[in-house]
Amino acid sequence: MGKTTGFMEYARASAPYRDANDRLRDFREIYTGHEPGKLAIQGARCMDCGVPFCQSDDGCPIHNLIPEWNDLIYRDQWREALDRLHKTNNFPEFTGRVCPAPCEGACVLGITDPAVTIKDIEMAIADRGFEEGWIVAEPPAHRTGRRVAVIGSGPAGLAAAQQLNSAGHIAVVHERADRIGGLLTYGIPNMKLDKTEIVDRRLDIMRQEGVEFLVNAAVGDGSGGSIDVRGLAKEFDAVLLATGATVPRDLPIPGRELDGVHFAMDFLTQNTRSLLDSNLADGNYISAKDKDVIVIGGGDTGTDCIGTALRHDCSSLVNFELLPQPPASRASNNPWPTWPVIFRTEYGHEESAVKFGKDPRVYLISSTEFVANANGRVSGIRTVDVQLKDGKFENVPGSEREWPADLVFLAMGFLRPEHAVSDPLDLAYDARGNYRADYGKYQTSVENIFAAGDCRRGQSLVVNAINEGREAAREIDRYLMGSTELP
Repeated sequence: MGKTTGFMEYARASAPYRDANDRLRDFREIYTGHEPGKLAIQGARCMDCGVPFCQSDDGCPIHNLIPEWNDLIYRDQWREALDRLHKTNNFPEFTGRVCPAPCEGACVLGITDPAVTIKDIEMAIADRGFEEGWIVAEPPAHRTGRRVAVIGSGPAGLAAAQQLNSAGHIAVVHERADRIGGLLTYGIPNMKLDKTEIVDRRLDIMRQEGVEFLVNAAVGDGSGGSIDVRGLAKEFDAVLLATGATVPRDLPIPGRELDGVHFAMDFLTQNTRSLLDSNLADGNYISAKDKDVIVIGGGDTGTDCIGTALRHDCSSLVNFELLPQPPASRASNNPWPTWPVIFRTEYGHEESAVKFGKDPRVYLISSTEFVANANGRVSGIRTVDVQLKDGKFENVPGSEREWPADLVFLAMGFLRPEHAVSDPLDLAYDARGNYRADYGKYQTSVENIFAAGDCRRGQSLVVNAINEGREAAREIDRYLMGSTELP
C-alpha cells in the first residue's frame, strides 16, 4: 500500500493546528487547511502489512478500509478514496475531527516508528468530498412502508437513521434539545467540530434523503409534555433507543451544593447554544471571564472545558487528575496494538500553557471539600495529594492544600443513560444501568425496541457509536423484513 518503501523514506508529519494565540480569540475550528501533496506523502508511509491492524478490532471500530484509501490518496485518486471511506463510515467529517484515532495506536508501523497520519487523511478525504460536490443526497429508490422511531440524535442515532433510510424505511429522529446532533452539537465545542459548516451540512443531506427530524421532542412517560414512548412503540414498527450515557459522575464532597460548581456538560452545552443563538451576546451561558477556574477530570470533556474557559478569558486555570501522569511511551503492560496510554498534550493544554506559561494539569490529587465565600458561592477547593500503593489510593500526610476557585467544572465521565425513556417500557438493564441488549443483536427485552451506542455499552467514542448505530440499523432491517442487505 502506498509507496513500497515510503515508510522508510518519509517521516510522520501531522497537520498542525492553528497558532494557539490566534485560535484563543475565537470559537472557529482549530484545524488548518489540507495540503494534498503532503497528505500523499503521508499516505505513502502506509506499509503493505500482512495484517492491517489499523482496521481490526484493536484499531478502527467501524473497520475503515484504511490501507486502501491511503494508497488511493498516494495515487491522487481522491474520489475513489471517498467511496472506500463511505463504505464503512457515514460521517468521516466527524470522526476525522473528534476521534482519538485508535487506528493509529494499532498501526503496524507504530511498532518501531511514528504511526501513519490516518486521522488527518480521513478528514481531508471527507472535506474534499464536500468541496468537490461529490457528497450529495442519495434517497432510496423505493420505500418499504415500515417506520422506525429513533430516540436521540447523536452519532449512533444519526448513523442508524441514515442506514435505515437507505434501506427504504421511514426514520423519524426524536431529539429533546432544540437542535439535532446530540453529543455532536452540544457535547463537543465548536472549535473541535463546527456546527454550522460541518454538522448542519450533513444533516441537510440527510433531510434531502428523507430522514425526518423532530426537535424539542422529549420522549418519556407522557407527563410534563413528553411524548409517551409506549405510544411510539405501538405507532412505529420499531423503536431504536440511542439516548447516550447522560448521567454524569458526581463529586459528593462537602460544599457540592455551592453556586459555581457545575457539571462540565452544563457548561459546554450552554456555551454552544449561546454561541449559535447570538455569538454569546445573549449572556445565556456560564461565563468564566476573569474567574479562577478548576476543572476536575482529565479526559476529552475536561480538555474541552479548559479550551472554552480560556476563550472566555479566565484569570487562572487548573486541571485536577486523580491518576498519575502517564508515561511518555508505552509501558510494559500496554503493548501494541492496544490503545497507547501515554502522556499527550491536547489543544486545551497547549492553549493554557501559551496563556499562563505552564501545563494546567496536576496529577495524583483528590478534592476533599468545596469552600464557600460569604455569599454562598464557591471560592476554593481543599485537596490532598494521593499516591498509589498496592493498587489503592492513599492520602499523602501533610499534603493538604487550598486552591482559589470561582468556578469548578466536574468532568469525570458518565455513568449510564437516564431512565425516563426506558422505565415506562419496563426495559431490562445491565449491572451498570445501561439498556440491556446483546452486542450484534441490539434487541432489548421488549421485542420491537432496540438500543445502540453509549446507552447500551456505556460511555465510549463517537466512532463506536457510529458503528453500533449502523449495526443496529442492520438488525432492525432484518427484524422488519426477514433479511437484510445492510452492512
